[in-house]
Amino acid sequence: MADHELYELPNGIRVVHKQITSTKIAHVGIMLDIGSRDESETEQGLAHFWEHMAFKGTKKRKAYHIINRLESIGGELNAYTTKEKICFYASLLDQHLEKAVELITDITFNATFPEKQIEKERGVILEEMSLYRDTPEDALQDDFDELLFPDHSLGKNILGTELTVKGFQQNDFIAFIKKHLNTHKIILSSVGNFPLKKIVKLAEKYFKEIPEKNHTIDREEFNNYHPIIKQVKKPITQSHCALGSTAYKIGHPDRIPFFMLLNILGGPGMNSRLNLSLRENHGYVYGVDANYSPYTDTGAMGIYFATEKKNLLKSLNLIWKEFDKLQNKPLGKLQLHTAKEQLKGQLAMSDENYSGMMLMMAKSMLDLNNILTLDEIFKKIDAVTSEKLQEIAQETLIREQMSILSFIPN
Repeated sequence: MADHELYELPNGIRVVHKQITSTKIAHVGIMLDIGSRDESETEQGLAHFWEHMAFKGTKKRKAYHIINRLESIGGELNAYTTKEKICFYASLLDQHLEKAVELITDITFNATFPEKQIEKERGVILEEMSLYRDTPEDALQDDFDELLFPDHSLGKNILGTELTVKGFQQNDFIAFIKKHLNTHKIILSSVGNFPLKKIVKLAEKYFKEIPEKNHTIDREEFNNYHPIIKQVKKPITQSHCALGSTAYKIGHPDRIPFFMLLNILGGPGMNSRLNLSLRENHGYVYGVDANYSPYTDTGAMGIYFATEKKNLLKSLNLIWKEFDKLQNKPLGKLQLHTAKEQLKGQLAMSDENYSGMMLMMAKSMLDLNNILTLDEIFKKIDAVTSEKLQEIAQETLIREQMSILSFIPN
């Protein structure tokens, strides 16, 4: 049985809510199914720039009033952009819930994109781009996406390029929103100690003037992956490496066991196989992790680490050995049980992050039109067999199919 509640407004915007009786904090957000992959070549970075500009002025507020509205009562206002989503959200004492709903509605739908503010924020984003370029870990991730998804919007940097960011004007934001806004792909998500009817009442009050829009632009699917190996010399002291390939899409039936496999391989636990091998047994790295990013039509898996230049090849060889073990040696009964309990514990702890829960519910509704309860996820984890994990390892952890990007010292 679902532990969340749903409501749909006449214009197609959906409300998803979970009541938590043990908290005095309300978490509320508006998530739109629009992201950087929806940009054309000349629009690269526009979705992220829009996220910034939403805070710079609306039809009834200037930038200072937006920033001060919730901060002055101890709340937090934030936003983010991904390849497929834009989200504006807030956390604050639940007695001020209406202020949060009204404000995030205002910045989401009534931003005016003042020309003077565009010029100021253009400089901020260019500085943000410089910061990422000066941070090898961040630059590596961005460049690795481009390696996995060449000549496709999924491979483009969310921040855009200097050329595109320098060229955006007020009309570009207005046209982009008009082109992509679909009220049937917008979620108002909330978590807090209040009933569904309270958030629905606020949604009806502040969303009633938003006209229904039901046009959809199909996203260009990616289905042309080929492994690429690339080295780049940089003025750094360590070698930084990313390796991986495309992976299962978010709706794939093996998504959860694949996530479990990567958790065994390089999850956050200090007992992950890669951490034990590369760090504990050989002292080659400070940290190593394996990540999985599922999208609506494909996905990406990656392993990231930094090491001395002389240990780069040695580290890669240790990773290949762990691939081989997972492919050729099924987990024993105790190993499988431990892997399941570890993953369930990690998920249970993340479930107590109520802001994260609110964001997860919105994304799940947009991507899957469903939200699995923690118990339902646990049942799926418990159903995973060592044979299934071995089968997935043989299908996905193929050395010859791995792209590798290395930043090495000059």
